[in-house]
Amino acid sequence: MNAFTDFLGRLLAGAIKLLLVLAAGVFVVGFLLVAMVAVVLVSLWSLVTGRKPAPVVLFTRMREQSKRYTQGVWPGAAGSKPPADVVDIQATEVTDASPRGVKTPVEADFTRR
Repeated sequence: MNAFTDFLGRLLAGAIKLLLVLAAGVFVVGFLLVAMVAVVLVSLWSLVTGRKPAPVVLFTRMREQSKRYTQGVWPGAAGSKPPADVVDIQATEVTDASPRGVKTPVEADFTRR
């Protein structure tokens, strides 16, 4: 009787493992289908509204910022240019030469509507 119960135990354990593998497969396939439907719906919505989907805009901004902030960080990076020559200049203070209330022709052009 021991051999028979061992056989039934192994058969039942194998059936449970197979059932769990099938359940995991159904879950994964269902998740992929839901994701694909969501991508299609978001794509259609972006075509209707004429706007890019929010995740695309977010990741585009992140990529642009990472490119901007990582330029020149690593010494000897490929494509890096040598720094430009630094030129010292004399700083002078710029004052408004026209008295207040008198409009110059440039200011008059901006005030007309």
